[in-house]
This record gives sequence, structure tokens and C-alpha cells, in this order.
Amino acid sequence: MTSLTAGPDDRHRCAWVGDDAEYRRYHDEEWGTPLHGDRALFEKMSLEGFQAGLSWITILRKRPRFREVFAGFDPGVVAAFGDAEIENLMTDAGIIRNRSKIEATIGNARRVHEMAEGELDALMWSFAPAASRPRPSSLADVPAVTPESAAMSKELRRRGFRFVGPTTMYALMQSAGMVDDHVEGCWRA
Repeated sequence: MTSLTAGPDDRHRCAWVGDDAEYRRYHDEEWGTPLHGDRALFEKMSLEGFQAGLSWITILRKRPRFREVFAGFDPGVVAAFGDAEIENLMTDAGIIRNRSKIEATIGNARRVHEMAEGELDALMWSFAPAASRPRPSSLADVPAVTPESAAMSKELRRRGFRFVGPTTMYALMQSAGMVDDHVEGCWRA
């Protein structure tokens, strides 16, 4: 696989985008852009957890429905979900119907709801690398896990969060702009 792909607009992008218009939009407007806020990072954490074992495009296409059924990822609202909401979510074909991931999202919302406002944002961003590293010259140079993502995962697990493994947390770090993995030659680099 080459590291870049040219889109219909003649811009070169990271090759994982392929020729999918929604992936292009996500790459161009969201991926690698610094994201702050407890609710926004809770959403990102939740969706990355749902993505485990699946392709991101699947989650991206289902994201509007996820936002709808998880009350805009408002941690206070999601924290109050109980058995009835879980059963309703398990029948909703618009999301990923995985009971463990649904229950983890609700449990994670409870952990966030217990935190002070801004605490999740500060905690997650505390693991962003202090120094920038060289821009990856190819997709092969992009790690799946880093010491920072492993440390973030360990701390979140210590606090009772689930579906926050080091690979999942590195994907979150990339998408939330804590690291910039746009490869050399990408117009966003």
C-alpha cells in the first residue's frame, strides 16, 4: 500500500482514506485536529471503543445514530441509563449491538460524570507527547501503540474505564489531535 492517495480534488491524502467521500471529509476536517471538552472526548472514547475489531468507516457511518441514542454523549444522561435503555440499544440496528461495548460506554459515562468539569479533558491531554516527533514518511512508520497511549490506557483502567486499551487510546490520540500522524506529502501535514 502506498502512503498517499490523490482525491478527486487532486489533493494528496493519507492512503487510509481511499476513495470514500466520508473518509475524505473526516480526514480533512477532523482527524488530527485538536479536540477538547469532556463531552467531545467522551464521545471519541466511546466511538473508539465501539470500533475495536471493526473498521472506522463503519463507526463513522453510524455516528449520527450513536449520537442520537446516546443523548449526544452527554455523560450525565448516559450515566443514568439502566437495563431498559441497554435492551433498547441492543435492538437498534443503527449502532453496533455489542452488549459489552454498550455497558462499557454507560459505565465510562458514570466515571466521567463523577469527575470535575474539565477533568477528563485535562487527564487525557496530560498524556499527549510533550515533544513532537518526526512526521511519518509512510504509513509503516505510524505506530499502533506508544508509551503515552499505554500510560493513558493504564490510568483510565485504574479509574474503572473499559474498552480503553493502548491501541484504542492511540487511535483516540490520533483522531483527537494529541499526535499528528498525517504522513509526509499529505496536504494536512
